[in-house]
Amino acid sequence: MDPITAAALTAMAGSVGGDAGRKAWQGLTALVRRPLRRRSAEEAPGVSSGELELAELEGDPADLLRAQALATALGVRAALDGEFRALLDAWWQDAQRVAGSEVNNTVSGGTQNGPVLQGRDFSSLTFNMPEHEEDR
Repeated sequence: MDPITAAALTAMAGSVGGDAGRKAWQGLTALVRRPLRRRSAEEAPGVSSGELELAELEGDPADLLRAQALATALGVRAALDGEFRALLDAWWQDAQRVAGSEVNNTVSGGTQNGPVLQGRDFSSLTFNMPEHEEDR
């Protein structure tokens, strides 16, 4: 299973991913609220189900420490419960695919005096702008 990142959790908790992020967060909430398997609870008493960490991150979606606490709780629970691990892995794969596909672009604020790019995940860009007569 790929590790669940704190950055992804804060994005979903804050609905940065738009509708897809909200749906992913709702799916995680439902998964975390599933009761702990009795055997897992007996093997490791005091292990968090993740509900407290989830609620704390909902209260402050930009807090990376709270997001990391949730990611850790999810990882520990997944290590103790194979069924939860399979469900969490399926959720994470779906959340990455769905949340990563949505792009929202907005250009506002008047006249743009240069290139405006709309898209997703740009890197290593170079702009060669022609000089204007008044700039010389």
